[in-house]
Amino acid sequence: MITGATKSKVDAIWQKMWEGGITNPLDVITNITYLMFMRQLDEKELKTERMEAMLGEPLPHIFPDEFENDRKETIAGKEMRWGSFKDKRAEEMYRIIDRFAFPFIKTLGDESAYSRAMENATFGFPAGKPSLLEKAVTGVDELLRDFDEHIGDLGDLYEYMLSKLSTAGTNGQFRTPAHIRDMMVKFVDPKPGELICDPACGTAGFLISAAEHIRSNYENEMTTAQWDAFTGTNGADPQFSGFEMDQTMLRISAMNLMLHEVEAPDVRYLDSISQKNGISNKFDVILANPPFTGSVDVEDINKNLRAIVDTKQTELLFVALFLRMLKIGGRCACIVPNGVLFRSNSKAYRQLRRELVENQKLEAIIYMPSGVFKPYSGVSTAILVFTKTNAGGTDGVWLYNMESDGFTLDDKRDPDEKRNDIPDILERWAKLDSERERERTEKSFLVPKQEIVDNGYDFSFNKYSKTEYERIEYPPTEEILADLEDLNAQMAVGLAELKKMLGGDL
Repeated sequence: MITGATKSKVDAIWQKMWEGGITNPLDVITNITYLMFMRQLDEKELKTERMEAMLGEPLPHIFPDEFENDRKETIAGKEMRWGSFKDKRAEEMYRIIDRFAFPFIKTLGDESAYSRAMENATFGFPAGKPSLLEKAVTGVDELLRDFDEHIGDLGDLYEYMLSKLSTAGTNGQFRTPAHIRDMMVKFVDPKPGELICDPACGTAGFLISAAEHIRSNYENEMTTAQWDAFTGTNGADPQFSGFEMDQTMLRISAMNLMLHEVEAPDVRYLDSISQKNGISNKFDVILANPPFTGSVDVEDINKNLRAIVDTKQTELLFVALFLRMLKIGGRCACIVPNGVLFRSNSKAYRQLRRELVENQKLEAIIYMPSGVFKPYSGVSTAILVFTKTNAGGTDGVWLYNMESDGFTLDDKRDPDEKRNDIPDILERWAKLDSERERERTEKSFLVPKQEIVDNGYDFSFNKYSKTEYERIEYPPTEEILADLEDLNAQMAVGLAELKKMLGGDL
């Protein structure tokens, strides 16, 4: 989550580009993103060079010794690096980026998802205004100094820029905060070699969180074959897959993943719930925050999804999709709007809840506060955690009523370390057996399957929690009236003294 100071830097770059004639907001976002990617590539190359010096042996590099463009012009690879061109005169900087650095980044990744996403990308800075590019480069350089300690998720910056569009969030598409993603990843614990997918990947935040989880917990024990799957290289089936219907988001996804060592993921343009997506029984893990609103053309919905839940509501179809795409034993953590948990005026909602309880293994429901997705949306949401079995297995469902996530729940979303339920959630998740003994008055507890069945597969937290009422004893009415008379008398004395001090003007 980016700070107000960082947002101000983005705004300043945006304003300069607007004043320079780049007035289409999507063009502004795209071109800023290309510059951010160029700088982060140089930071990654510097990290490789430091590692080489420490190990005393050569490592693979991003930049070649020499690069030839389509005009058969050549340039030394080091001249295309951010640290080399950022301090040059505006005209020379423009020449290097336009003729070499930008064409070069389009060649990265061979025939990967990245190269496919970048195939039709164009350099959007006007040739007659090299000073505009110079200002943008200077602004991006200052902006990304905030991230130099860690090649972070460019999606955070991208999402802020996206929020400046009038259409941001109106289709139920908004970014999941990193700390929420990381918590969800811990629920399903993806491991080396397991196939991981986000069928509504946006800027690939969930895939990046999963990749970082694997590296943090399993890096030292990974085999060569598992590393090949992780990076998607040497002919291995890629470990990470993501589908999206926005070409700009696909480019961000590909850049994001490449900066996190995932060089060739299966990230592609695809309407996941349409008939064009026939994937089934493939993935070990699915992590997703699918679109919450809208419906689709009934004729275009994949028919086997409607066999699971007969609806055209996207929030239901996506959960059905997750069940279809998972292997038996595959795990899913996904975000759904609260209506999925309790709506009873539509047969489809109850049908999906029954499917999760009776035919799969529903393990947990985390009820999140409505401010988690502000400023993009104030919608109330929950996290579903389940395992695909196609043979039942639901025993007790763990419910946790999250009241805070470490940030204020207003539009500012400032850090609020004193109120953060996430560490408690993860601690309790690791000791689920002890949750059976918790009282229904607490934040979390286990609910037996039969109780959920008896309640018509209603997943509302209030349906199972117990409220304790504390009896408060008030003084007799005569005593309260006497206190009021005494208070009035004191006020009358005070008012009289004030009048005296002011010479009776009152």
